[in-house]
Amino acid sequence: MTSIRSARRQLLGGLALLPLHGLLTACSPKASVAISPAAFDAATTCDLDGMLLADYPGPKAQIFFGEQTRPVWYCDTVEMFSTLLRPEQVRKVTAVFTQDMELADWEQPRGHWFDARTGFYVVGNARRGSMGPTIAGFRKEDAARRFCDAHGGKVLRFAEVTADMVDLSGGAMHDHRM
Repeated sequence: MTSIRSARRQLLGGLALLPLHGLLTACSPKASVAISPAAFDAATTCDLDGMLLADYPGPKAQIFFGEQTRPVWYCDTVEMFSTLLRPEQVRKVTAVFTQDMELADWEQPRGHWFDARTGFYVVGNARRGSMGPTIAGFRKEDAARRFCDAHGGKVLRFAEVTADMVDLSGGAMHDHRM
């Protein structure tokens, strides 16, 4: 009789632990899937303001949130930083890409995407993007410094850009083509 009770206790104890096992399994790291930057076309619009990315100069950006397979598009890096630096931004950021402006054509930037979190940025430069004053992104620091020499500004790492450096007031409302 004691062995039956002992077996029953072990079985019930094991069953009681099943929900805990399920919770621990759910929290374990999943195999990460590499996310690649997407390409935009003539009809791709900015998710914040509806502007057509292809119609404006300067660097663009894209963010993948959570399990999304489609990026959220930004017609300017200023919008990207504004989104990421807002205190209410709580969504999990899976990947952030921007264009390497050493390689991309400023007037019609296409391709040349890189992981924005690894880049160098020129804040306070004289070049304009879709939102007016913009933050130019570069994969390599020496390219950012050359741009800074030519157009002014200050070179910063991704994590050094702060919310007070992000100004959205010069964008679409000053665009007379709209």
